Amino acid sequence: MLNLEEFRRPPVSVGDIRSVRIEAIGTSGDGIAKIDGFVIFVPGTKVDDNVTIRITKVLRKYGFAEVIE
Repeated sequence: MLNLEEFRRPPVSVGDIRSVRIEAIGTSGDGIAKIDGFVIFVPGTKVDDNVTIRITKVLRKYGFAEVIE
């Protein structure tokens, strides 16, 4: 059986700018936001922060971003 999750492309690219809400905090202390279900780690944030971010790195299952505002 084909697993579509393995072939799905991330909904973001390096350099993309998005507005997100931080939904949780990861084990390393980074904020966690989701874009179309795709997890983005955002350092220096806390739960319920609404921030504008720039995507800095995209991996297959998650990405990283920095706050720009």
